[in-house]
Amino acid sequence: MGFMDKIRKGIRSWLQIQPTSPYTIQIQEYMDFELNAIRNRIWYRGDGNELQQLYSQLNESADKYKFWASQSTPGQEIRKIHTGIPSLIVRVLSSIVMTDMNDITVDPPVMRQVWEEIEKENDFRNALKDVIEEVLYIGDGAYKVSIDTEISQYPILEWYPGERIELVRNRGRLREVIFKTPYKHEGQQYVLHEHYGYGYIKNELYKGDELVDRKTIPVTQDISDWEFDKSVILAVPIKVFDSAKWKGRGRSIFDGKLDNFDALDETWSQWMDAIRTGRSKSYIPECLTPKDPNTGKTLRPNPFDNRYILTETAMGEHQENKIYTEQPDIPHDSYMAAYITALDLCLQGIISPSTLGIDTKKLDNAEAQREKEKTTLYTRDAIVGSIQDNIPKVISAALNAYNIMMKQSLRDIKAEIPFGEYANPSFESQVETVSKAKTGGIMSIEASVEELYGDTRDEDWKKEEVARLKAEQGIASMEEPGVNLEGVTVNEGEGGEQNIPDVPGKIPGTFEGGI
Repeated sequence: MGFMDKIRKGIRSWLQIQPTSPYTIQIQEYMDFELNAIRNRIWYRGDGNELQQLYSQLNESADKYKFWASQSTPGQEIRKIHTGIPSLIVRVLSSIVMTDMNDITVDPPVMRQVWEEIEKENDFRNALKDVIEEVLYIGDGAYKVSIDTEISQYPILEWYPGERIELVRNRGRLREVIFKTPYKHEGQQYVLHEHYGYGYIKNELYKGDELVDRKTIPVTQDISDWEFDKSVILAVPIKVFDSAKWKGRGRSIFDGKLDNFDALDETWSQWMDAIRTGRSKSYIPECLTPKDPNTGKTLRPNPFDNRYILTETAMGEHQENKIYTEQPDIPHDSYMAAYITALDLCLQGIISPSTLGIDTKKLDNAEAQREKEKTTLYTRDAIVGSIQDNIPKVISAALNAYNIMMKQSLRDIKAEIPFGEYANPSFESQVETVSKAKTGGIMSIEASVEELYGDTRDEDWKKEEVARLKAEQGIASMEEPGVNLEGVTVNEGEGGEQNIPDVPGKIPGTFEGGI
């Protein structure tokens, strides 16, 4: 064995790589879906007193260091202010979607009138705005279709937010929706669990974790179970985003943003506290203070409009009595920069500041404003897509419930919910763009009218507008001349025959002109 071989063998014996030892990471989850939904609801309500109470009870881990959980030192209290941005985001997004929502179309036409009555009975369109808001800040929820002929002759659509439902899935497919309704009876808390599955409705009453008889309380004693066609489920869950924490559930737009909302409230509260403590202070000698003309005593200052600090009268030879006013310097630019940064973190990925009426730049032109609206457009498209996917299922479930109630055969219901455009360019810019395309010969009159007016005009008006434009431009439309070929047969080829119809005043079998 050579010298180099001995070295290689020695190196091989030294290099021994040991595999890493496995280890376990344990993370404690402080909230379930229901508690998280309750926290999001309190943020949406936007009451500072409720937020203070919430975080004083969630005093665990990182929550105990947050602004709303912190307690001021006695004598150095700070006014805690909630900006209301979370609620504003949800309400504006819901308004944007509902404003562009057009009339619902139902097929087959025979069920259209039934749906109109159901929609009217349940005030469906107005209630849908509240549904969208709860889906956004809770994460999800579900529609329950029930029948109660004592209240309505049509199916009743009830909305349950996410903290009051449970979803049962099998291999990723929805099998059952459990609706929870709390009741109080004789000081005890009861919860009715309504199991809505394919072809059945089962009811269970719980007192805590204990299953009790439905006849225990008067409200549920007349409730009965149902069985019907196994292809129909009278419950439709709705969500916009998927939760990364709870599989199969929806994600709130507040998830991942609550720390930013807390920081925004802290920034604004500190700014306002600086303004409060930075008020001007006046130092007035006692001899210059206002006196009571009757008693000669110094008048007590008004804390609202006549506040001052009383000083001793100057008695020195070269001293004089003067009123001094001090105005502290408040760093407004620093507070503004911190506020804008916190606000941007709150709105990132959800909505544009210009959608909320917030203009932080003050110099943006119309094109820049439209570019900012793209974030809002992405969120709006997700909401519209969820509505167009799930609301037709709600309509189908309601109409099938009506057919079950009337003992009619089930139908294949199709519904469409069209939406208008959002944040489209101004009419002037559209006219300019369409005019260039029309002049360049790449757009017809029909296409230009459709592009300009879209859904804002009906089809009859657009056809009349096209006819008017053609008439003004001297484009005449004429019907193609018709040729009566009845009785004419032409056999091509050698030896073929031609049969010509008889024409009055002509010799039969003859014709003018050539073939």
